Amino acid sequence: MKKFNIRKVLDGLTAASASSSSASAASAAQPRDNDVVHETLQSEQFQLCKTVRHGFPNQPASMAFDPVQKILAVGTQTGALRLFGRAGVECYCQHEGGAAVIQLQFLINEGALVSALADDSLHLWNLRQKIPAVLHSLKFSRERITYCHLPFQSKWLYIGTERGNIHIVNVESFTLSGYVIMWNKAIELSSKTHPGPVVHISDNPMDEGKLLIGFECGVVVLWDLKCKKADYRYTYDEAIHSVAWHHEGKQFVCSHSDGTLTTWNVRAPAKPLQIITPHGKQPKDGKKPEPCRPILKVEYKTTRAGDPFMVMSGGLSYETMGRRRACLTVMHGKSTAVLEMDTPIVDFLTLCETPYPNDFQEPYAVVVLLEKDLIVIDLGQIGYPAFENPYPFTVHESPVTCCEYFADCPAELIPALYSVGTRQKRQGYSKKEWPVSGGNWGQGAQSYPEIILTGHADGTIKFWDASALMLQVLYKLKTAKVFERGARGKEEKGSVDIVDEDPFAVQTLSWCPESRLLCVAGVSAHVIVYRFSKQEATAEEVQLLEVRMQSDFPGVAAETPDPGGDQSPPPPQSATPTSPQQESPDPPEGPRDNIACLQVRSSPLKQSPGYQVELVVQLVWVSGEPPQPITSLAINSSYGLVVFGNSSGLAVVDFLQKTLLLNLGTADLYSPCEPRQPRSPRKTRQPSAALCDANDGSGASEERCKSPTSGPASPCNSDDERKQKFMDKGTLSLSAVFSVNSRSSFPPDFLNVFLTCLFPVKFQSRRFSRTVANDFAKMSRKISSSNDHAEKSCSATTRRRYNPQHKNQLCRSLSAPNYAKDNSFSRSRSSSVASIDRESREALSALAFCESFARKGESWAGPCLLVGTTQGAVGMLSLGLPSPPEQRLVQPASVSSCSTISQLKGAVLTMALLDAAGTLLPPAYEPWYDPNASDEEKERIKRRRPPSPPGSLEGQDSQFALLCSEKQAKVLALPSQTRLYKHSITEASFVLRADVVNMGGANCLMCFCANGHIMALSLPSLRPLLDVNYLPLTDMRIARTFCFSNLGQALYLTSPTEVQRLTYSQETCDNLQEMLSELFTPVETPEAPNRGFFKGLFGGGAQSLDREDLFGETAAGKASRSLAQHIPGPGGMEGMKGAASGVVGDLARARIALDERGQKLSELEDRSAAMMASADSFSKHAHDMMLKYKDKKWYQL
Repeated sequence: MKKFNIRKVLDGLTAASASSSSASAASAAQPRDNDVVHETLQSEQFQLCKTVRHGFPNQPASMAFDPVQKILAVGTQTGALRLFGRAGVECYCQHEGGAAVIQLQFLINEGALVSALADDSLHLWNLRQKIPAVLHSLKFSRERITYCHLPFQSKWLYIGTERGNIHIVNVESFTLSGYVIMWNKAIELSSKTHPGPVVHISDNPMDEGKLLIGFECGVVVLWDLKCKKADYRYTYDEAIHSVAWHHEGKQFVCSHSDGTLTTWNVRAPAKPLQIITPHGKQPKDGKKPEPCRPILKVEYKTTRAGDPFMVMSGGLSYETMGRRRACLTVMHGKSTAVLEMDTPIVDFLTLCETPYPNDFQEPYAVVVLLEKDLIVIDLGQIGYPAFENPYPFTVHESPVTCCEYFADCPAELIPALYSVGTRQKRQGYSKKEWPVSGGNWGQGAQSYPEIILTGHADGTIKFWDASALMLQVLYKLKTAKVFERGARGKEEKGSVDIVDEDPFAVQTLSWCPESRLLCVAGVSAHVIVYRFSKQEATAEEVQLLEVRMQSDFPGVAAETPDPGGDQSPPPPQSATPTSPQQESPDPPEGPRDNIACLQVRSSPLKQSPGYQVELVVQLVWVSGEPPQPITSLAINSSYGLVVFGNSSGLAVVDFLQKTLLLNLGTADLYSPCEPRQPRSPRKTRQPSAALCDANDGSGASEERCKSPTSGPASPCNSDDERKQKFMDKGTLSLSAVFSVNSRSSFPPDFLNVFLTCLFPVKFQSRRFSRTVANDFAKMSRKISSSNDHAEKSCSATTRRRYNPQHKNQLCRSLSAPNYAKDNSFSRSRSSSVASIDRESREALSALAFCESFARKGESWAGPCLLVGTTQGAVGMLSLGLPSPPEQRLVQPASVSSCSTISQLKGAVLTMALLDAAGTLLPPAYEPWYDPNASDEEKERIKRRRPPSPPGSLEGQDSQFALLCSEKQAKVLALPSQTRLYKHSITEASFVLRADVVNMGGANCLMCFCANGHIMALSLPSLRPLLDVNYLPLTDMRIARTFCFSNLGQALYLTSPTEVQRLTYSQETCDNLQEMLSELFTPVETPEAPNRGFFKGLFGGGAQSLDREDLFGETAAGKASRSLAQHIPGPGGMEGMKGAASGVVGDLARARIALDERGQKLSELEDRSAAMMASADSFSKHAHDMMLKYKDKKWYQL
């Protein structure tokens, strides 16, 4: 009997099931051999790492300067460390734990930095490498650090504590010395009170053995380090904030909490030599001056040829404090200059010519660190002008609301923007060079141009040159100039504006680098189209187009009169748009209607070279409802069209003819052959946050600028209110644009008849009279009243009534996006946001122009518009353009709707097309030309690039359509609209940003999720290439500003003032060391000042001290182990000291070493020649002497 083998049976079943599944998949996707795309991107080409951080340090707390290396260091309250050199040389480091940096001390010209943190830890940073690292750390456990002092060219660091004690640390080994100055030995033995924390430590400039210690209570002690006792004690009634020496070491100045400055003679401790109150009123009767604000810091600097400088912060009288902001006072001789600052002063430093404290200081500048800025004042010029700051510290000049990143731009774009931006620079700066000039640039930077666009809350747009890991502002555009400021009354403004503060804030941008066309959408529901011109122009009136977009009822299926067919708009009524002078009349006391949120300026607009206004589009109020915020925007220079959408619908505008081509409700995007299923009234997932938070200084609340997927909807008004405001107010404007909602209380026959009469196929005028509008409004009210009984029986979810007053308030509160005051967003919360209910109103979340197949099965491609919604629907509109390009300005364009091509989970984020080889198909664009140039010059420029649709044979797919939503990505084959690939990006979280980028000559899809993951998917197969848990979403600012660009570049706003750049390219990560700037450069230390003959003879001048004998283990013993714990850094001293990373650094050091060797060899050669000449001379003299005494006897000598 044959043995039964169950394994063969199972293998047969498995093979059969596998073949059947593969056959079904093949039949569904219908892949062909020629459709297979060879993908070149591999996961080995991707690696994620941070590159550089630009912008002003957020929440600065301390500052230090190396006068030899010319390097500036700034510490922040979050534990960050920023180092700056010359323009383009900057570095970012972060302390573990995030404690505030309370003080910084450079080891001058040693390439090292000591940082003291609020958690009572000290850290030694090695700056001789491109990415600084901590060599040693010391954590105090029993005492809190309050002040640090490191003398010049010393390895012993003095540490003052809150208990009043002073400890000494060896910087080389980062160990404590057994030498301790106890507070009870420093003060008077008869004193019964504790002197308080140590607020100052410094050694006498002329005697290193004398240490000046300042206590908070007002006691200053001059301590003898050798004798271990106090020489003098100086007592004052007011608390001390800072102390400064005269360079001769005979006097010092103290600043006090009552606004006074006391000058003390070292050998006269009984009373101050002088007491002055710089900003206090001096009473005539000899009484004590009135108290002032504390003088927080004072510095006393001498000059060889003139009077000394005394620089201080604070000290203003209480009366003038309310009228003046923070001030810096410069006293030079008999003159006193008070320099007002925009924000409070954190710290300041006086820059001097010499690092030696016992020589004339010769101050030349003052570095002032403010809460929001860094200013350097020139002390050498009259009026103390400021230096022009070369750092990109104006990122936060107004809070950033949106950001776009463009890598590998046209080469001529940056010079063009720079040429027009140089005319915007302010005047009155110092003529000297920026004094912080240390470091060297990187050598291996990228060669392609990069541009960053930032939109701000005040309506400005800044263009930044981001090439070569640098950041420099190129050009600044002010969109608020288009509108009137404060033109409306307060009462009217309060009811018309949808944003109480910052009504000009930029919501989103659309920029075409090739054509230099810019489109801006603002939070007040306005869109502005700009063209770039190198010539100045004056617009007599701003071209204005008003659009009336009516809100739909949520959750109800639409029934359009003629859906799916061609919706060709009527011919344009005129090429002349609305004039701003023809203002709308005052709105009636009823619901606001046909009123824009902002008023376009009526006076002529002088436009400087740069971006100039082409057209302004404004959404108007509809029956008491404010216009919804614009959630998506796109512009195309080749088609001459701009398209935008919100929760009300879609609008297509021809900015060449200044006409509206299409005004379509969101529900009307669906054709009747594919009816919309009524959706459950779930709320849309709203990662409730803003474009910037309260720390930005805006002082507004969170919901000012909502994302396209999370914009809340204001409640809809009733049907009769929606149909009774169809009029254009009798002006010559294009504001008579109607979006009639079919879901109304009108009888179907009446509505169809009315729409047919109102919108015929060939209709010559889009205006009708006020009488017709009023008659229609009356008829609407009659029909509505006759149907009241039937409407009352409808469910509350279909129709709700609101009190008009309450409704207006509710509309404003829901639709006006605000900035956040609480921007915290925990990791667990970001992962669980998907559980929040979905809002029933559908908005447009993504728009993209393309050349594709508008309908299924078409054989030729044409201009199209891809439309994506927040509920995952993707549709395509066909654009009809005049065939001869010369007729574009004469013949109208047309738009026809087509069916939905796909449905995804979550809101659609990005859409793109690829050709049969997998190459990205960019939208057609028009080469740039100057709109103000002469006609002859325009003729020489090829005005329009002819559309080049990809060749297609009937029955074959020649394009791939990539569709990406918050949850998944799909790739369709066009024109068959067959789904080829599908990938679920995330289930527990959602995608915040998705971009199709060019990477290593191929394309891929980059995604950033709310759970912090950054992913890369190949195209078109959607194969995972990268998945890194990079950054948990703790701040919604990151979600608003995160963007990817080509060639492995990305960025986001990590704080209100800083831009963090990163790369996901393995090649860039490998070359990062060569691309980064170098902080430390070999520089010789200046020679010490000459003591002079008499000082050297009689023992004058500076007295040196052998601190090793005093503080070493042999003399002072070992410190207590429980006082502080030594923690080795991540890199050992042996491997890091004096070694800069990278081949460039090695070559630079080798070159310097060769130069030094050559100099030494040349000096040796000179010395050898001199010795040889001296030997020859000696030999000659000896020979002459021998001849002279050769024949003489010994007694004849």
